[in-house]
Amino acid sequence: MTKLAFRILQLKPFLLSGLRGILPSYRKLFAFRYYFIFFFFFMLFESLLATSPCFLKLQIIGNISAVSASLYVGKAGPMVHTGSCIAALLGQGGSKRYGLTWRWVRFFKNDRDRRDLVTCGSAAGIAAAFRAPVGGVLFALEEMASWWRSALLWRTFFTTAVVAVVLRGLIDVCNSGKCGLFGKGGLIMFNVTNENAVYHLSDVPPVLVLGVIGGILGSFYNFLLKKVLQFYNSINARGRAHKILLASSISIVTSCLLFGLPWLSSCLPCPIDALEACPTIGRSGNYKKYQCPPGHYNDLASLFFNTNDDAIKNLFSKNTDSEFHPISMLIFFITSYVLGILSYGIVVPSGLFVPVIVTGASYGRFVGILMGSRSSLNHGLFAVLGSASFLGGSMRMTVSLCVILLEITNNLLLLPLVMVVLLVSKTVADAFNGNVYDMIIKLKGLPYLEDHAEPYMRQLTVVDVVKGPLQFLNGIEKVHTIVHVLKTTGHNGFPVIDEASFANSPISFGVILRAHLIVLLKKKVFLAAPIPTGIDAFNQLCSDDFAKRGSGKRDMIEDVEITEEEMEMFIDLHPFTNTSPYTVVETMSLAKALMLFRQAGLRHLLVVPKFSCARLTDRVGRDLTGFEVLEAYYGNLGRLAIYPLDSFENKDCYEGRKIGRGLNLQAIEFAGRGDTDET
Repeated sequence: MTKLAFRILQLKPFLLSGLRGILPSYRKLFAFRYYFIFFFFFMLFESLLATSPCFLKLQIIGNISAVSASLYVGKAGPMVHTGSCIAALLGQGGSKRYGLTWRWVRFFKNDRDRRDLVTCGSAAGIAAAFRAPVGGVLFALEEMASWWRSALLWRTFFTTAVVAVVLRGLIDVCNSGKCGLFGKGGLIMFNVTNENAVYHLSDVPPVLVLGVIGGILGSFYNFLLKKVLQFYNSINARGRAHKILLASSISIVTSCLLFGLPWLSSCLPCPIDALEACPTIGRSGNYKKYQCPPGHYNDLASLFFNTNDDAIKNLFSKNTDSEFHPISMLIFFITSYVLGILSYGIVVPSGLFVPVIVTGASYGRFVGILMGSRSSLNHGLFAVLGSASFLGGSMRMTVSLCVILLEITNNLLLLPLVMVVLLVSKTVADAFNGNVYDMIIKLKGLPYLEDHAEPYMRQLTVVDVVKGPLQFLNGIEKVHTIVHVLKTTGHNGFPVIDEASFANSPISFGVILRAHLIVLLKKKVFLAAPIPTGIDAFNQLCSDDFAKRGSGKRDMIEDVEITEEEMEMFIDLHPFTNTSPYTVVETMSLAKALMLFRQAGLRHLLVVPKFSCARLTDRVGRDLTGFEVLEAYYGNLGRLAIYPLDSFENKDCYEGRKIGRGLNLQAIEFAGRGDTDET
């Protein structure tokens, strides 16, 4: 790696000397050299710390560096990842290394709360990236969470509300000019409010055409991105030096295009009614001079030499129908389309949201220029609709994208048109391939369940797809058997069975997790004889022992040291087993089982055989109210004499102060929060 850095630094004078004849001034040459050297040393720094546990810090620093270096990457993806990392940090109990641990955080050290926290963190990331709190909630609902419940809704809403309040305070600080180019604006990022934004039925056909174009371009974008990511994966697999070389090459290509393409654009005279100085004086603005005579500006340079946010503002701006040439729009669209594909997948924290918005806005404005006076919509509104169509064609989200676009543009008058263009683009794109997020998940080789079952699954039952032999454990199992099963299989959950005294087949007792088995082995909860221990086994353990780690090195069976004498001992698994796992009959439809598995957020699903002599105990339906449950429970136990029926009308019964004595609350807490499934 050091040799590679030395070689690239040796080549730098030759690269710069060759570019002096192309770039118009040494100041622009210095800017190019600054971006290249800055990005290269960031890549070198990130590669050295790639194996460090400080992943959260790398996400923040890496995204700031990538966006500052004018790469065509977005900030939404890293912001979502950053919010999820912070949530996962809280879900694992904080960080002992940095002294960020609190006792109250231990209550979140279970799978369900950790999953909820990560969902809230992702919503906070979108709310912070686009200043769209409601859009963040809907994004988490539509894209992040596999299943949803009402409690999660208000938690994500509270999280994004806090983000909005904090953003408001930071914006007040940045309005004093202390935050540079990236600290301008208010809660509305791209304010395109226009009281005269009216449209008629004659404007609907162009909007439908925008939706069709967005669907085709979005699906083709996903197709090309998949091919590029597969190519990048083959390069990145060769080592760290190849990763740095690939990222540096993309950075050089990006800088060359950004500084070279404005030469293809002609100079335009400054508008008479311009709201700011023309040509622009400074680093940010709508009218870049770029080798133009006084009183003129380069429209293509005004897009390339701005941040992505300012470029979007220029494209979305109202009453600017004559500020951009159609050829410049076409060049900018093609460049954004290609650079957005090439820049994603290199070893920098990057997102797709902002590049897709820029690309969609460019071809939307191009269509608006072609329409001319034949449409009552101005070019800025065409750019908004173009962004919506391209977002719908590539990401396939509808509700969340619609709300995010309305929040960042502050234009509710476009709601019907945005809804139409999103639905049309999504429908067209779905005919070609899947959305970009699902495609990336599959490329990474991560397990992923589709939202719906395939039609052929309705003709199959669960017994048709189960694989054997089944690895199970007895309620009181030998240590040697547990160690052997853990070392020879990769399953994360194992059925626990008990031999029935008066039956031909064993009885399913529940499911125990691999992580819990490793804890029992490490704590040496052993018995000299196969005798049930009951609840007394909990006295040797605490709740933190079973808390799942959020990050870092996990406990492995190879790390557990057990002597030969201990191998012949036993463990009573009954107190540590989840006795209420989701169970289906082997004749159940595979499609129904898949929907149950996904909608309930399961990780394990037991399949039991169907017996012709099985006894039907009773039905479970509408009799699940608090009164009916308590009556049935104590009626079955024969305790109605102790707790008369009229006492159930007392609210104290519902609060558990009178009926809690007969329950093992510790076992219920363990079974409910220690398992990975929803209980």
